[in-house]
Amino acid sequence: MELAINNNGCLADFDWRLSIATVDRNGEFSDFIGYTRNLVLIDGKGVVLSHNESQVDRLEKRLDFSTFDGANKTTASLISGPITDFNLMTKTKKFAGSIETFTGSHRVALKSSQFCFIYGLHEELQIVSKQARIVKSLSAGDLMQLSNNEQSDLVVTGHDFIVATIEKQSS
Repeated sequence: MELAINNNGCLADFDWRLSIATVDRNGEFSDFIGYTRNLVLIDGKGVVLSHNESQVDRLEKRLDFSTFDGANKTTASLISGPITDFNLMTKTKKFAGSIETFTGSHRVALKSSQFCFIYGLHEELQIVSKQARIVKSLSAGDLMQLSNNEQSDLVVTGHDFIVATIEKQSS
């Protein structure tokens, strides 16, 4: 399920994309040569990602994540049943994407970035100004996008959430 994509982007050609997917069987990932992938475990017992038969990432707990080259031959082996993952993919030569995950209760000041996305997994998140004014409440499963000029004064408070940022690469 696509959550967000750059303006005029489509699955066949995009600069950046956020999505959620369910993986219900072992198998090889699609080839996304030219992209950097960030995959976060958001539900299920876990998955083992094998990249190019040399690097292995074990995502066993909610909000564990892996960052890898989309050109890698990546194979997923489910630990015990299906999983659901949150994905951020960026066109490597044009954009840099990063993921931060927060397990348990946190209060996090947002850093400035070209694009910032907040995704909550548990209860309600509060997006609050540094003057303690509530700007927005997010329910579990909601995604909020903030532009650069909106982020400098904001703090996220809540349980179990993801902050994804995207920056345009310097030419």
